[in-house]
Amino acid sequence: VQLQASGGGTVQAGGSLRLSCAVSGGTFSSYHMGWFRQAPGKEREFVAAVPWSGGSTYYADSVKGRFTSSRDNAKSTVYLQMNSLKPEDTAVYYCAAGRRLRPGTTYGMDYWGKGTQVTVSS
Repeated sequence: VQLQASGGGTVQAGGSLRLSCAVSGGTFSSYHMGWFRQAPGKEREFVAAVPWSGGSTYYADSVKGRFTSSRDNAKSTVYLQMNSLKPEDTAVYYCAAGRRLRPGTTYGMDYWGKGTQVTVSS
């Protein structure tokens, strides 16, 4: 299973970006999908999780109300729409996939993409 994240870049505070993560080599519709991020000098942290069913999506408190994640099973792709970006959102963003889900953790996330850099300038 391979994951390819894209859509990162540099944006001013208050701006928006949409990340995409395309999955190949597996049955996308059977995977829970997660978004994580890692800022320089910090631990990797949970951002959002989308269950395989496309039901309730989970978000970190720090992004709730600003970020929205969704999935398109027909395209084997998961998205992260990021609005009202803040400098503290600057990080490498990773997508992950797995058949078990414990929102807020990396538990069950068996496959990881390489990450895409998001930089928010003040």
